[in-house]
Amino acid sequence: MSTHCAGWLQSASATGLARVHIWACVGWFHARRNPGRTGGFVGGQPLDWSKAKSTNRSKAISILLKIWVSVPENLEPLRNEGLEHLLKLPINEHLPVHWGMTMAVYPFFGVVAETVGRLLRLQGSCTAAQAQRRIKEHLGERETVSRAARRVLRCFVDWGVLEDTGEKGVYQAAPVQLVEDKQLAAWLIEAAMVASGSDSGALKAIAQSPALFPFAFAVNITDLASNDRLELFRQGLDEDMIMLQWNGQLDLGATA
Repeated sequence: MSTHCAGWLQSASATGLARVHIWACVGWFHARRNPGRTGGFVGGQPLDWSKAKSTNRSKAISILLKIWVSVPENLEPLRNEGLEHLLKLPINEHLPVHWGMTMAVYPFFGVVAETVGRLLRLQGSCTAAQAQRRIKEHLGERETVSRAARRVLRCFVDWGVLEDTGEKGVYQAAPVQLVEDKQLAAWLIEAAMVASGSDSGALKAIAQSPALFPFAFAVNITDLASNDRLELFRQGLDEDMIMLQWNGQLDLGATA
C-alpha cells in the first residue's frame, strides 16, 4: 500500500474506512477460498471478476456492507475498534476480527459456531447432519435453518477453521490461531457476548466459549481494563465477571 493511500485511510471517517475495507474483505475472502493465488488487495492486482457470478458477488458485498458499514448504532464502537485492529494487523491475522464482527451482526453465525465448537470438544469432529440437527432443535424445524447452516459450515471450511476429512460431510478442526494481542482478545470477548445476547457473564466461561473454537488466547481481568464498553467486577471470592455497556447503559438488544 502506498504511503499516500495509508495516510488517507488513517484520516478517513469510520464509515468511509469501512467502505474501503469492503474491497479489502473481498480480497481477503478470495485468498481464503483460493490459497496460493494472488489477486485484488492480496496480491496488489485487481481481481478478475469476469469469472465470478455477479449475483453471488452482489450477495457477498451486501453481507459485507451490513457487517462493516450499516451496522446498528450500538455496534458502531465495536466496528470502529475492529477497523483499527485490521489497519495494524497483517492480513493473515485478520480472521479473528472478521469472525467477531460477523457473529455480532449475524447471531446465527455465532449459533452455528457454538454448535460446531461444542461438537468438536465433545468428539473431536462433527458432521453436517449433527450440527444441523442441534441447530434445528434450538431454532426449529425449518428448511431455511438447514440451508443457512450448510452455508455457514462451508464458510468455516473456506475460512480455514474447519477441514474436510476423508469421509463426506465430516469435518475436523483446523489448527487454532493464537491471539496474542490482549486488546484484540478483549474485543473478541465483547463480540462473543454481543452475539450470544448475554449482557454479563464469567470471564473464564466467555473466553472459553465454543463459539470461539478457532482461536486460543489467555486474558485476565486487567487485560480488559482498556475496553470502556466492558464493566468489570468480581463475584464471590475469585470469580471475575464482565458486563456489556454502551454509553453507561446496558444494551440488551445487541443481537437484533
